[in-house]
Amino acid sequence: MRILYFTRADSVHDQRFLAALAESGHEGFVLRLRPGEYPTPSGITPLEWSGTKSQLTENDIPRLTQELSDILKEVQPDLVHAGPLQDLAFLVARTGFTPLLSMSWGFDLMHDVLVSADTAEKARFALGHSTRLITDAHCSAAQAVRMGFDPEKICIFPWGVDLAHFTPASARVRGAVWRERHGWGDRRVLLCLRSWEPNYGVDVLLHAFVQAAQKDDSLRLILLGDGSQHEELLSILQEAQVSDKVFLGGRVPNQDLITYYGAADLYVTPSHVDGSSVSLMEAMACGLPSIASDIPANAEWIAEGQSGWLFPDGDHHSLAELLLKISSFDLPAAGARARKVAEKRADWQRNKQLLFLCWEQALTSSKGGSQ
Repeated sequence: MRILYFTRADSVHDQRFLAALAESGHEGFVLRLRPGEYPTPSGITPLEWSGTKSQLTENDIPRLTQELSDILKEVQPDLVHAGPLQDLAFLVARTGFTPLLSMSWGFDLMHDVLVSADTAEKARFALGHSTRLITDAHCSAAQAVRMGFDPEKICIFPWGVDLAHFTPASARVRGAVWRERHGWGDRRVLLCLRSWEPNYGVDVLLHAFVQAAQKDDSLRLILLGDGSQHEELLSILQEAQVSDKVFLGGRVPNQDLITYYGAADLYVTPSHVDGSSVSLMEAMACGLPSIASDIPANAEWIAEGQSGWLFPDGDHHSLAELLLKISSFDLPAAGARARKVAEKRADWQRNKQLLFLCWEQALTSSKGGSQ
């Protein structure tokens, strides 16, 4: 089968999908909305076009639809795997190509379609022309059904992580060295590596941390990543004079994150919008319990008081109260349960077989076979 993977740019998730495509035995191609110099796994053919350097605009649509039509005629893929819905799957749908396996990236169905009528219209158009839909969370699937998509044509696919790399033993060894080097051996260390963007609620965490750290001097925070809220987030720390209790590590290569998972006592994900968070899965795989906002996607992974704890989304006061209760939590037991959940549901080696099955189902459906 010739499969064209169509994405916005490049991410850890894209690299994982492309690596799976390269080893699947299918002939793989990749097209990116935003042209650039991106690493592409051996065995995958990158395709070139004019694309766009920023968000898809109305002015871009006619030009890119025509260019995409020409590419599809030249490459003649048997299947196109494209997402998010409102731009990439939408463009493929406009060309009339089939079979189209549309992919939700979480934010498109769980946020974008709810705040923009135009985005909702484009996503609905894409869904209406999709052979099947692939999504990583039950909440996203439910939203697609509410928008009129056939639930029998949805493939729920938790992305998963490398359980052989992200292990409790490996994380503890590396993390202990890091804590000792930074003099945090006897501190209660939190970790957050969500992007510094409005959807991810890092500001909520910082307000909560400031409130809790003023009462509990043992609290420390490892804050990785960066983003458009850079100045705002740094000002929160500086104004509260807690910068000495926060380690800012910037963007860290995925393979190096295990050190930070091992250095932390708790992982915190304060997202307002999410699908199945890969960083949450990695933390769980490392035996790290979590505190998470109570959005539907997080609640699919965190059992309250078992593998972690939930707080009302956006409520930094409630989060601060949780942080002040850490000493009463049985963190080792919660971490052990988190690892068991990861082993059961977040194994990339097993989950990617579902990806292969989704491709086969989409192709079979387009030929009139059983779904």
